[in-house]
Amino acid sequence: MKTLSSILLALACAAPLHAAIKSETVEYKQGDVTLEGMLTYDDALKGQLPAVLIVHQWKGLTDYERKRAEMIAGLGYVAFCADIYGKSVRPQTVQEAGAQAGKYKSDRALLRKRVNAGLETLRKQKNVDAKRIGAIGYCFGGTTVIELARSGADLAGVVSFHGGLDAPTPADGKNIKCKVLACHGADDPFVKSADLGAFQDEMKQSGADWQLIQYGGAVHSFTDWKADGSMSGAKYDKRADQRSWEDMKQFFIEIFQ
Repeated sequence: MKTLSSILLALACAAPLHAAIKSETVEYKQGDVTLEGMLTYDDALKGQLPAVLIVHQWKGLTDYERKRAEMIAGLGYVAFCADIYGKSVRPQTVQEAGAQAGKYKSDRALLRKRVNAGLETLRKQKNVDAKRIGAIGYCFGGTTVIELARSGADLAGVVSFHGGLDAPTPADGKNIKCKVLACHGADDPFVKSADLGAFQDEMKQSGADWQLIQYGGAVHSFTDWKADGSMSGAKYDKRADQRSWEDMKQFFIEIFQ
């Protein structure tokens, strides 16, 4: 008769290995500039998988984006945190962050080159299905993924979370090939009503497949659990965070099918 310990051992050996979320640093280039991103995936999943490019907020690549990457990998996708600013360029103050973000917001051509470099790095990963790639971004990153779409990038869709929705070159909307989802705080004081209207006009005129979802009562940075309201107009909103995450998940199901 088998003992209890031998039965438990047999069951343990027969059980599948637990999934492990793994992350690795990836250096890549845009022109002469060295960038440092992070690739995250579930190593229990084999073959080529849908993938999501993640673009950081104005302080650069931080623990926030790393956590979001782990959450994306937990959904069964490969995640890659892009680096827009450059290796070791990680602003520590609001002033430094504003200077870095402003540099790229005022030079949309450079911003598009940087984010496309991240996209191409993700596309080349061996565990990525190059035909099923999406992109998400937060604040500055939300602005960036909209610019990625405007650049005519070949990907399935982009999701902007409380990003800037201005339309500096509305004609570029015609370049959009992918689906667009903008998750916006209805009470965000940093996005002017004129900019919001311009974004909608651009999307309509471009013929893009787009959605704009506004979350009542939410202000800027509503997905950032570190936004405590100390900066006026920017505060975490658990309800809007959870709702927008579910909206993103449904969007991915649609674009990756």
